Amino acid sequence: MVTTEVKPPKSGFTTFLLVVCAMAFVAAAMLRLLGIDGTRYMIATTSLTPYVTVAGLLIGLFALLRRRWVVGLTMTLVAIVMVANVAPRAFPDSRPNGVGQPVRVMTSNLLVGMADAEAIVREVRARKIDILAMQELTPEMVRDLERAGLDQVLPNRVFLDEPGGSGSGIASKYPLTQRNLTPPGTLQQAGAVVDLPGKDIEVVSVHPLPPVVTAGPEAWQRELAGLPSPDSTGAIRVLAGDFNATLDHVGITRLLNKGYVDAADQVGKGLIHTWPSDSGIWPPPVTIDHVLVDQRCPVDTTDVFDVPGSDHRAVVTQFVVPKF
Repeated sequence: MVTTEVKPPKSGFTTFLLVVCAMAFVAAAMLRLLGIDGTRYMIATTSLTPYVTVAGLLIGLFALLRRRWVVGLTMTLVAIVMVANVAPRAFPDSRPNGVGQPVRVMTSNLLVGMADAEAIVREVRARKIDILAMQELTPEMVRDLERAGLDQVLPNRVFLDEPGGSGSGIASKYPLTQRNLTPPGTLQQAGAVVDLPGKDIEVVSVHPLPPVVTAGPEAWQRELAGLPSPDSTGAIRVLAGDFNATLDHVGITRLLNKGYVDAADQVGKGLIHTWPSDSGIWPPPVTIDHVLVDQRCPVDTTDVFDVPGSDHRAVVTQFVVPKF
């Protein structure tokens, strides 16, 4: 007697779901890989690239296990390309030797002046911060910082404080000279030259308008494009703040291609989220606060921590400004 093995029929509904997932995943991946900003919804999708990558890889492997070969291979191969773009952020890059002035920069979005000023000053003291870049700096917050003793540790300032979320400021241990380093924008972006003991540096407190506003992402794109490029033969520049963009967005990748490095990425902490500080399920935590430094500056350390009263986590990095 001859028996024939009968294979169970494939579920059409499962195949349909996998095809839909594959189409959505490949579309999201192409936004990232081709550098397409598009609408505010596309930009929001790109900010979730690390999550999309993991989901695509898992679903692709599941499809292969279910013998949906075309769907599974397509998703898995695209996911591998995405992993190659995202995974290096979790591993430190080799640090070149650098001789010069160590500098500690901290950036913090103050949530329309609702952040705890005493906690900020306490962190500035404990972490021996040299330069503090602030976004959403209000007149009331300036007074709170003064009462908390910021002037005692960072006596020099370039403050463009305003009511609401449009203010900005830089406080420093070293002398500052205000300088307009960006075109006029929707939100203030304070700029200054920092008179270090060796080579001076230029610092911008970055805060472009969020791309998900109902008016659309045009202002966000324009303001990111207006950030100063590195000056390979002149001043060393540092961009620190709330970029409202991740390392997967075109605006930041262009800056990195021009000669900046992301400090957190350099030390293997590029996937640590900065917003929202309360890392619940929704909205998914993303990394939109950065310190970008001139590639001539070796990065030593980067740390990310909560600030009471703010929905953004602060970023602190130490790097070396070369003598020459």
